[in-house]
Amino acid sequence: MTAAPKTTVLGTDERWQVIDRERASLAELLESLSPEDWERPTQCGDWRVRDVAAHLTVAARSTYRWVLREFVRARGNVDRMIHDSAVREADRPTAEIVANLRGTIGSRHLAPGTTSREPLLDILVHGQDIARALGRDRPMPAHAARDAAERVWTMRFPPRPWPLPKARLVATDTDWARGTGEEIRGPVSALLLLLTGRTAAAEERLDRADGS
Repeated sequence: MTAAPKTTVLGTDERWQVIDRERASLAELLESLSPEDWERPTQCGDWRVRDVAAHLTVAARSTYRWVLREFVRARGNVDRMIHDSAVREADRPTAEIVANLRGTIGSRHLAPGTTSREPLLDILVHGQDIARALGRDRPMPAHAARDAAERVWTMRFPPRPWPLPKARLVATDTDWARGTGEEIRGPVSALLLLLTGRTAAAEERLDRADGS
C-alpha cells in the first residue's frame, strides 16, 4: 500500500475545530425537529434519531468509572455497552439531548482509550445517519472525511467493526486512495460511508470500474 500523503491526517487543533463546527451545526438541525422526527429510524442498527443524537453526547462526558460501570452492566460486551448506554441516554427530553450536545462544543474531553480521531469519525458519520433519516442534505467537509476515512482504514484498536472492501477506493474530490482490486470512485464522504457499513447511502454516489 502506498504511504499516506502528509496531508491525509489533520492536525489536532484543526480536527477539534471541525468537530466543534459539526457539533454546532448538528445541534441547530436537532433543534428544528418535530417530535415525529426524533423517532425516525436510522441506518445505524435499530437506533432512532434520538438514540444517535444521544450517543454523540455520551463519550464527551464519560469517565473511567462510568465506562467500567457500563462495561460490567453490559457483561463485557463493548457493542452492547455502546448501544444500551445510548438508548438509556435517549430517554432524556429532546431539549436536554440538544443541550448536552451543545455542551460538548469546545470540550476536548475524550472517552477512555480514544483520540480526537474518534469523535471526528462519530460526528461525521452519525451526522449523516441523522440527516438521511430526515431526508436532509448534510454536506461533509472533504478534508475531514479524508481524515476519518484514513482512521477507519488503519483502525486496529478499537477493533474495526466493519470489514474493509476488497477493492481500490479512489476519492474524486481530494487526494486519497487505498486498497487493491476493483476500483470504486466517488467523493471521499461517500467512501467513508462505505467504509463504515452505510452501503446503501454510499452506493448512489459511487462509480465502479465494472460500470455498476
